[in-house]
Amino acid sequence: MIEVRLHGRGGQGSVVASKMLASAILKDGKWAQAFPEFGVERRGQPVTAFLRIDTKPIGAHYRIYKPDHIIILDPTLLGQINVTEGLKDGGWIIINSSKSPDKIDIKGNFKIATVDATEIAIKHRLGSKATPIVNTAIIGAFIKATQTVGLNSILQAIKEESPAKPEENAMAAKEAYDNTRLR
Repeated sequence: MIEVRLHGRGGQGSVVASKMLASAILKDGKWAQAFPEFGVERRGQPVTAFLRIDTKPIGAHYRIYKPDHIIILDPTLLGQINVTEGLKDGGWIIINSSKSPDKIDIKGNFKIATVDATEIAIKHRLGSKATPIVNTAIIGAFIKATQTVGLNSILQAIKEESPAKPEENAMAAKEAYDNTRLR
């Protein structure tokens, strides 16, 4: 089983991203489970979502404590919470950042992928310049790094699951996939 934890802020689309990934995984013939962890979060506050992927039905229904991979929609969370807590050695950290993966200061035996999901979201008019919605762009980076789901499956899932601008969201995911930097 592959377990993924997503860290973002309310309004960035972390929960929707986990659901879109689950939908794509199902299209690829695997099993998936996506769910959020809610407290008193509101727009701009830290939000966590979870995703499980397996080749057989998933019976686990609890928070993910030792993820295989981490997705970070908002890079300012790096200094506020321990986003790498429990991350398994060799796991991917996918970060919304204009920086090269070599410039990301995270200690540990992890692989790092970066993509400027904010710039891509703004370019495709997803959200506003002040509050871009980066979820579909970061999904493109995630699948580029981890190869957990096919590109066509995620593009189809995004078009089907996007609450608004399905074509623009799919284009953002494809652009992020093409521009993700890996280390």
